[in-house]
Amino acid sequence: MDPELDKVTFSFIDYCVFGSMLGISAVVGVYHAYRGRKNPDAVKEYLAGGLKMSVFPVSMSLIASWVSGTSLLGFTEEIYVFGTQILTALIPEVLVCLTSIFAFLPVFYRLEVSSSYGFLVIPIIMYVPTISLHQVTGINFNTITTVVCFVCIFYTTLVSIKSKQLKKKVAIAEVTVRNCLFQGGLKAVVWTDTIQTLVMYGGTITICIIGTYQVGGVAKVWERNNESGRIQFFNMDFDPTIRHTFWSTVIGSYFHVLSESAVSQITVQRYLAIPDIKKSSIMIMIMSIGIVCFDLITIYLGLMIYAAFYDCDPVTTQQIHKADQLLPLFVMKISKSILGLPGIFIASIFSAALSTMSTGLNCMSGLVYEDIIKPWIKKPLSPVAATRLIRLLAVIIGVTCTGLVFLVEKLRSILQTTRSLTAITRGPILGIFTLGMFFPNANSIGALTGAVTSMSIVAWISFNSQALISAGVINFPKKQVSIEGCPEDLLRNIVNTSVVNNSSSLDPFILYRISYLWYTFIGFLSTVIVGVIVSGFTGGNKCKYEDKKLYTPIVHWLLFRNNPSKPNDRELDTMKNIDA
Repeated sequence: MDPELDKVTFSFIDYCVFGSMLGISAVVGVYHAYRGRKNPDAVKEYLAGGLKMSVFPVSMSLIASWVSGTSLLGFTEEIYVFGTQILTALIPEVLVCLTSIFAFLPVFYRLEVSSSYGFLVIPIIMYVPTISLHQVTGINFNTITTVVCFVCIFYTTLVSIKSKQLKKKVAIAEVTVRNCLFQGGLKAVVWTDTIQTLVMYGGTITICIIGTYQVGGVAKVWERNNESGRIQFFNMDFDPTIRHTFWSTVIGSYFHVLSESAVSQITVQRYLAIPDIKKSSIMIMIMSIGIVCFDLITIYLGLMIYAAFYDCDPVTTQQIHKADQLLPLFVMKISKSILGLPGIFIASIFSAALSTMSTGLNCMSGLVYEDIIKPWIKKPLSPVAATRLIRLLAVIIGVTCTGLVFLVEKLRSILQTTRSLTAITRGPILGIFTLGMFFPNANSIGALTGAVTSMSIVAWISFNSQALISAGVINFPKKQVSIEGCPEDLLRNIVNTSVVNNSSSLDPFILYRISYLWYTFIGFLSTVIVGVIVSGFTGGNKCKYEDKKLYTPIVHWLLFRNNPSKPNDRELDTMKNIDA
């Protein structure tokens, strides 16, 4: 590691590259907000793009919203610290794609229903660009956190920019505050996501090419990782307390990814933005391919970073405080002679975070309005008033999440923290939709009881596990690192401290030690089991032919094969259009 690295910071060109990405995204938001300002159906235009979106931009938006900055930093950290077993989590992606298309999508097209659970993970999404920008600029973490969070809210709530003073970074927050009550809706989010997806791919691929060349080639990357024991794909151990095994990454990831792909507000909102179910199916396939490709890129980045630091670990030598700063550090190392590369990298990080953040705020504000506020309003709001209220909700949610970013800084692995927290709601939500679509006997009492029970169980496990991990009581075996090749000035930074074992003589409760990859499955399974049992004790639900649209086509043959009732002409036309 070059001791001159500390002198490498953002140049003027880097700021220009980074600023250009923000500027282009802002222009897109302004354009679509301006076009939709007089739409008579403003709420539908805001939340669903008027149901007239095309496949390509919505597919790009789904990719951008899915991967986020947690994938970019989380996977690279995961590979460097724990190895490649997490790669097998990409295997169930094909099955998830098919399940979403044939089991869930037809029902949503009949009913146009959706759900949301994104609040818990947004602070982590904000943390990712914050730590990256802090690493490459040296600006105080707390200051950058405030600016980054306001920028994220800004891109969701923007309609116009009239400020003439953008010479300083702080002006970003000032402009945001003055304009934070306006936004462009789903169309602005989708087209901005499209641009940001291209930036993400372009930036990460550029870093891969340059980094591989400087490390010594792909063969050298593989050789160094293989020698360190990081290459592992088939740990077939059935022990659920092992952090990553083949079974936990494949089975656990299937349910986790399915909950995002099939029933989340972010994805369903975009599925319904396209009026043709065939085009939506194509969109899901494109999304799956794009996500797998991006995850493979980030996993390779993790391998490449270890190959670069294989004999001088930056965490041990205190060049960085946590492993989630490895990628920004690596970019600064290879960019000393390449102007603009740090700007491209930060643009990629911000693109990933902004796309997920804007999508999450857009979806959650719409959900709060439609499902919580609207039923309590006696006199319906005008389209203009409703749209303004939704915009205000987006700002309130964003500001609330801003305060939680400082808590995220204290946690360990980005990837593990993200999946642990989202599992609290992902499993129960997937379970609720499964009860409703696959189990005709399930009723609302059973579904609610199952969901509440499941959320309580998974939250109890997740929060206690994260607390014990942060306290050092629960530790997972890490792959070896070395400092044999470090220069003397870096070796002087190493503090000779012994490892403090905070664990007691007794192991923590076994549920706290279960791999985080099983959390979503636990939530899903407990929701379904409790829901079916409670529904049976509370009278259940009678399956009627006229409710056929409520159930997935997969179970139609079983539920209605002996039903003498026949659909009327309108029902036949509706089902024919959907099946077509």
